[in-house]
Amino acid sequence: MSKGKRYTHEFKVEAVKQITERGYSAADVAERLGISSNSLYNWQKQLDKKSEPKKSADDSVRIAQLEAELKRVTEERYILKKAAVSSSEHRNTPFNHV
Repeated sequence: MSKGKRYTHEFKVEAVKQITERGYSAADVAERLGISSNSLYNWQKQLDKKSEPKKSADDSVRIAQLEAELKRVTEERYILKKAAVSSSEHRNTPFNHV
């Protein structure tokens, strides 16, 4: 028993992109490519499931980098604030000569 025509992963990705990125309707894309709308919706679900974990891992790494940068910048700001207050106490002003 045959399972029907097989399509490459690249074909499926490009077909789904026509819906998600280019804004075409699933019915139009399916008709132009000679596939069923059901197949197109199934491919979209499969590709969404595959891309989610990768995004999550990438997001976690990016969040960790941003948190480390925020901590560094906050510490630098604190040091600069402290230096500014300290230097303002020792500045020469025209009123110090009295």
